[in-house]
Amino acid sequence: MTSLITIQSLEKSFGRTRALGGVDLDIPAGKVTAFLGPNGSGKTTTIKCAMNLQAADAGRITVLGTDSAQLGPDQFRRIGYVSENQQQPEWMSVTALLDYLRPMYGTHWDRDFEKRLLKQFDIPLRTPLKNLSRGQKMKASLLSSLAYRPQLVVLDEPFSGLDALVRDEFLTGLLELTESEGWTVWISSHDIEEVERFADRVAILNAGRVDLEENVESLQQRFRSVEVVVESEIGGQLGTPGSWLNFQTSGRTARFTDSNHDEARILKTIREHFPTALRHEARPMSLREIFVALAKTYRLESKNGTPNHPSP
Repeated sequence: MTSLITIQSLEKSFGRTRALGGVDLDIPAGKVTAFLGPNGSGKTTTIKCAMNLQAADAGRITVLGTDSAQLGPDQFRRIGYVSENQQQPEWMSVTALLDYLRPMYGTHWDRDFEKRLLKQFDIPLRTPLKNLSRGQKMKASLLSSLAYRPQLVVLDEPFSGLDALVRDEFLTGLLELTESEGWTVWISSHDIEEVERFADRVAILNAGRVDLEENVESLQQRFRSVEVVVESEIGGQLGTPGSWLNFQTSGRTARFTDSNHDEARILKTIREHFPTALRHEARPMSLREIFVALAKTYRLESKNGTPNHPSP
């Protein structure tokens, strides 16, 4: 599988604060990779290092086959980048902004595609950017980053601060374009329900390292939310498999997340640990539920100083 971005052993510190402690990550061509992680885990720092907006302290990053520190006009004409904190020339209108940007991309800029995006996004053309809503500004950023048909699209929290209707319009437009254009997309977002609609892969960052990198389909196949009901109240400490995350009991009921689920094995395992089990339910989980379950284990890890979940 060809990767448009390869990150190896990336490290970055700000003063005495270590933001990234050895990130390894691949962004494969033709896929949508969702980049998730708790607040402060280093997602934006990773993206900025990859886009050469910040210098890495150590490690190696290649983007479109080029060392990220050497990215130039030829590469940036093939990259569309949108960030929640992206600065814009707010005195300009959308029309003026597009007129300003168009010559920078030469023949790469597609005027017909630009017109299609303008119609699809429905943005006021002559209103100064400073007078547009946040949703309209994000649409303008996306339009100006896509009109030259980039090979790679990098989105850092593009839905931040958008109301539900604008977020849905924004995502629907992006989803349609990604499918029709066959773009490679790397998207960092806290809106996991939205990302789940079109992500092929997920990479989860925790404490400055990539903890998990997997296809969404296989991730959801191996995670289940499990509830077990037994004959009498559960008491005392129970030794449970390492794949059972966030194990809790309440009266006669035990609840946990099984991170390595196998239908043929689960009943046997439950019987081994709960000989008086009356029934159990193993429910599929959404990507958001999986992320929340893992985030809870990360919090426990930070308190205990030891890993609390297995690799896939």
